[in-house]
Amino acid sequence: MANKGPAYGMSRDVQSKIEKKYDDELEDRLVEWIVAQCGSTVGRPERGRLGFQVWLKNGIVLSRLVNSLYPDGSKPVKIPDAPPTMVFKQMEQIAQFLKAAEDYGVTKTDMFQTVDLFEAKDMAAVQRTLMALGSLAVTKNDGNYHGDPNWFMK
Repeated sequence: MANKGPAYGMSRDVQSKIEKKYDDELEDRLVEWIVAQCGSTVGRPERGRLGFQVWLKNGIVLSRLVNSLYPDGSKPVKIPDAPPTMVFKQMEQIAQFLKAAEDYGVTKTDMFQTVDLFEAKDMAAVQRTLMALGSLAVTKNDGNYHGDPNWFMK
């Protein structure tokens, strides 16, 4: 990734508006769901937008999340033994999550782009995707959802 300096003028205004859409309370709810769904082995992020981004950035937590929504034996995302350290591999892991989420039923309009997460361009879009995934999991009612069903709309 190219190093980017500070944004000025209109670019700064646009980025500021995007960052204001991020919801700290929604972050707490999503973290609770991910931990309930995947188990405590996924850990917990530091509070705040940056902590949430760092927690999800390598794609492993997201991959475990989407895999946990499928019955045993049919996991759509291959998770490497060691978390990827190379940028390309991390972005590929996120892309695999996005493909699996789309296959699960999340609409393209609810999906974030890899750079939204990887470069923290639009963490509110990441939250929207996770909310859509959680809502679908509750609606499917197939026994694979763990957590409070009231966290998501049906």
